[in-house]
Amino acid sequence: MASVVEQRTGDVVGKGERYVREFESRAGRLPGPAWLRDLRVGAMARFAETGFPTTRDEEWRFTPITPLVNTAFVPSELLHVQPATLAPYMFTAETAAELVFVNGIFVPALSRVTNLPAGVDVGSLAALFAGDASKFDAVLTKIAAPDESAFTALNTALFTDGAYVHLERKAVVDAPIHVLHYSTVSGAPSLSHPRLVVVADELAQATIIETYAGPAGQTYWTNAVSEFAIGESAIVAHYRVQRESLAAYHIASMQLRTSRASVFTSHNLVLGGAIVRNDIGAVLAGEGGETTLNGLYVGAGDRLLDTHTTIDHATPHNISHEVYKGVLGGRARGVFNGKILVRIDAQKTDAKQTNKALLLSDAAQINTKPQLEIFADDVKCTHGATVGQLDADMLFYLRARGLGRDEARALLIRGFAGDIVDRVKFEPLRARLDEAVPQLLPREAA
Repeated sequence: MASVVEQRTGDVVGKGERYVREFESRAGRLPGPAWLRDLRVGAMARFAETGFPTTRDEEWRFTPITPLVNTAFVPSELLHVQPATLAPYMFTAETAAELVFVNGIFVPALSRVTNLPAGVDVGSLAALFAGDASKFDAVLTKIAAPDESAFTALNTALFTDGAYVHLERKAVVDAPIHVLHYSTVSGAPSLSHPRLVVVADELAQATIIETYAGPAGQTYWTNAVSEFAIGESAIVAHYRVQRESLAAYHIASMQLRTSRASVFTSHNLVLGGAIVRNDIGAVLAGEGGETTLNGLYVGAGDRLLDTHTTIDHATPHNISHEVYKGVLGGRARGVFNGKILVRIDAQKTDAKQTNKALLLSDAAQINTKPQLEIFADDVKCTHGATVGQLDADMLFYLRARGLGRDEARALLIRGFAGDIVDRVKFEPLRARLDEAVPQLLPREAA
């Protein structure tokens, strides 16, 4: 008898077949309400139908993922991790709450979720599914829909746990809420599907930090999805710090929907991973709001770092800002595709986008493509992209004043990357980024 997925899609072909088989064997044990179980079947059918993207797909033409597709990843499992191992990635007393997930599974013993102010609820999705998860029915899998991409579909079908944050009306959290995802393997390369759902109701305020990390040299795949629903006049600051093993793969989707007069600011810091892809989408669904999407990606060696962003101005009188910077050395390759869409009714839109890349070697390369699609006539929209190397005159100037070559180069790189790092308002995180960025580049380029 044909499986439920095969009944809907016919023959399954390609390298994704192992994940379809995994789903068939685990479908009855995956957590969630009835509507989610039905959605999982449709998501896996979608994945089986489309398969993994290839360079023949326009959105992936600069990002071959053959090493990821050809690796036989096994489902991740909870492994013991010492608190000392996680210490470099945690903030402890400086946060309002800290949720720790190991291989995609919540670990209460390593987490701290007490002493939150009234109206703030955080926790594990798996635990929530055991009770009443109805308050997330309108958000979970709706903002980051399975048909967005094959990877989102795969996450939707197979995720077993994740973090949720609910900020009720007028709830205010002064210190950040930190979600740490740590991946590690004991044998074969493994695959986890972290999920984050954040709902900020009217007039709520909070800072959310996501950290993704793993041991140096280990090969694993993190396939992450984050969803944000920002209510009317809510203010949310978001930091996403990716510090995976340089032998790991990281594919992520962050999708958000704003409301009237809401303010959302996100900084995406890409520091780890062998092949990395970030799809970031914002729908500005209420008038009079402001959305900022900034990012920094740093890499050397043979790493491939790809970022695709879309800001959809669906309503009038919205402001969006976007600044992405990349620092690439060795034979690293970067991709940046930034799209601003202004719909026909989105008059009085003010949108600005900038992408700058610093290449530290002749072999490093960047493919950048800023896009504007404007269907309204009363707007202010600008975009620009620049690619260059270190300024020889500035390098000479610094060396003439007594700095060594490496020291002068490091100072110029810090000045370039610091435009993004200095926008991080949480000082403990900013200090860690200042320390981490130079360590990712070869000595002659640091």
